[in-house]
Amino acid sequence: MKKIKNALVLAGCIAALGLSSGKLAAQGRGNFDPAQFREQAITRVMDQMNVTDDAEKKAISDAIGKVFDARMEVGMGGGMRFGGGRRSRSGNTDTNSATASQTSTRRRGGFGSPSPEAEDLQKAIDDKAPADEVKAKLAKLRESNQAKETKLETAQAELRKLLTSRQEAIAVLNGLLK
Repeated sequence: MKKIKNALVLAGCIAALGLSSGKLAAQGRGNFDPAQFREQAITRVMDQMNVTDDAEKKAISDAIGKVFDARMEVGMGGGMRFGGGRRSRSGNTDTNSATASQTSTRRRGGFGSPSPEAEDLQKAIDDKAPADEVKAKLAKLRESNQAKETKLETAQAELRKLLTSRQEAIAVLNGLLK
């Protein structure tokens, strides 16, 4: 439930940022640049916070970047695949070809790739591996996801230390803090 909530918050942030930035919308789907998106998101939040001191601006901007990156890792950690395995647009299941990889990337919208643990688990599922192997790979994925959640919580705590009450409220409304 927590992961679904985080995924929905992340999707909401991405949608809100996409609607608020005419430049991003004008780029078109084929020219999406994650680094530019990240910088625009950080700039937008910094503008809302009205930070004027350069040293404070740098510290808060860096901390927001760490939270943003950690949130993206958490979102991509499990692969966030909705709708099952890797199917091409024609409906054919193909786990060993470049086409399946490209289709999988297209379905994610280019927001990075799933963790190696998620890929290993998907391969075990696709290969109909024995239950013990699937359980072991699932445990590794959960451990990896928990480490990413911990990294996110640490980044959020570091950001929270730098913010005033008003700035913290802005960060919460923008999905950076809980």
